[in-house]
Order: sequence, then structure tokens, then C-alpha cells
Amino acid sequence: MSRAARLLDLLQAFRRYKRPVSGATLAAELGVSLRTIYRDIDALKAQGAAIDGEAGVGFVLKPGFMLPPLMFSEDEIEALVLGSRWVAGQADQPLGAAALNALAKIAAVLPDDLKAGLDESTLLIVPRERLTAGESELPLIRDAIRGNRKLTISYADVNGAASRRTIWPIALAFFDRARMIVAWCELRNDFRHFRADRIVSLTLEPMRYPQRRATLMKQWQAREDSHLSARRDACQAGAGAAAPLKGPAQG
Repeated sequence: MSRAARLLDLLQAFRRYKRPVSGATLAAELGVSLRTIYRDIDALKAQGAAIDGEAGVGFVLKPGFMLPPLMFSEDEIEALVLGSRWVAGQADQPLGAAALNALAKIAAVLPDDLKAGLDESTLLIVPRERLTAGESELPLIRDAIRGNRKLTISYADVNGAASRRTIWPIALAFFDRARMIVAWCELRNDFRHFRADRIVSLTLEPMRYPQRRATLMKQWQAREDSHLSARRDACQAGAGAAAPLKGPAQG
């Protein structure tokens, strides 16, 4: 492995840790000696990387540093192109435009031999009929998620019955034929999933919800894991043959 490639791998390793990490841990992860790790950390510092820490205590990379030019493997470039094309065709218009803009920015700083891979990628997204129902609300929903803001929605269930809810949106899931909001529902006092195309109206509230989004995500994931485990146990016990398994709670 070249020294340049090793420095990039070290940067990537730093980005995976939010807390100080020991040189020994980095050395084991990258398969090099502790002496080499210390030399490479010094080299990154000389190139402007804001790395705090010291031997025996641990090191942490402050956010915002990137070695120019950007270096990607062929697989990484194909992943970027495929993901950007999917977002451009399946997400709401502002997010789709942002995906193409991000790809253009990456292309602007790539070396010529890697830049060609962006245009010559052989991985294609099959065109689908664009979803329009509920799409106009997606930018506002994403704003609410980023800002930990409450949403008040008028929501119609699968039978068309309407209800008014105040929810704490924490995630937005993109399925082939639907967009699903993961949220804490104040009415149900529990997590619920809301289809964007069934939202009749919504209002972004000025107040933030009281819990951290990361905490709510962990609670939701634990709940989903528990439900999945219960369904798996039911199938193994033969209960799955008697009745179809239900999906996640909606509305």
C-alpha cells in the first residue's frame, strides 16, 4: 500500500470515531506498526489536519478536513453515481437536484482518470413513474427532521378516516411506491409510521420536540428489532402459517 493510500485510510478511520481513539487501535485496524501511525499522524498534521491528542491518551480528528484531490476507488465512484441517480429520479425535486449538484462538485476536484468513471458508469437506474402525491411536503418534512421540530398534520388512514396529529419526525423512508415518515405520535404516545401521500395538510411548528433525535432513533430501532424478533419467533412456532404477518404500525 502506498503512503498516500495509507494516509487516506487513516483519515477514514478517524472519521469513524467520534471520541479519541488510541494509536494502538488505529495501528491494529490499518495493519501497520504503532510507530507508523505516529509518523502518519504527524504527516497529516503537517498538511493541515486538525488532530488533537497525544500518545497514551488518544487522538481525534476535528471535522472539516479533506485531503485534495479527492480519491475514490472504482467501487466507491460507482456507488456515488448509482446513489445520486436513484435520488435524482426517486426523491423530491430539491433533494434530487442536490444529489446531481453534489456529484458535479465531486467531479470538479477528481483527477482526470477517476473523473471519467462518473460518466462511464455502467450501473443504471430503471426509470419509474415519478410519485407526485405527497412529494411537495417532503422538503418541509426534511426541514422538521433536521431541526428536531414538531409537525402538526391532518392525516387520512387507509380507510380515508381523517385525524389531526402532532408528531415528532425522526426519519424519512423511501420505498418504491411510498414515502414513510417515522415519528413519535403525541396522540398515540408511541412511535408510528405515516405515509406522505396520506397527509392532507401539515404545519411546521416553532417548538422543538423535547428529546434528542438520536435518542428517539435508538428507541425506535430497539422497538422495531423487538417486533422483528417476535415475528420471527412466531414463524418458527408455526403461527405464521395461520395468518399473514402485519407490517409496522401506521397512523
